[in-house]
Amino acid sequence: MTNNVPVHTARGPRPNEDWTAVADTVNARMAQQRIGQKALADTSGVSVATLRRIQHGAHGRRVQNTTLTAIARALDWPDDHLIRVLQAGGTPTSVGQPTEREILAGIDRIEQRLDDVCRRLAAVEELVTTQAANR
Repeated sequence: MTNNVPVHTARGPRPNEDWTAVADTVNARMAQQRIGQKALADTSGVSVATLRRIQHGAHGRRVQNTTLTAIARALDWPDDHLIRVLQAGGTPTSVGQPTEREILAGIDRIEQRLDDVCRRLAAVEELVTTQAANR
């Protein structure tokens, strides 16, 4: 067990797992973040086929926890978020409310974007200064 979450394999769905809740949760977050299937697949390292299966309720075959963890990370959730949704039928405490980790991840993304904007602005300023000096 890791983080009090039982380790599962791809043997098949278990009776108390709510894959529909996982599908609904993933689809809602993708819509909220305006991220497409291909982009999420690329970010998470999960194949489009596996992601599609999850988005449709993972019928027939259980998806491994590592896959759910990768998707959760790519959607800026705690690692075990989708596992908790799977086990709780869509009622983990963080659904609908950002966790501290999500807030910090958002702040980190903002800081990274701000750093990028600052670098670009500095490059533009240097270019303008160089062009003005050459006139």
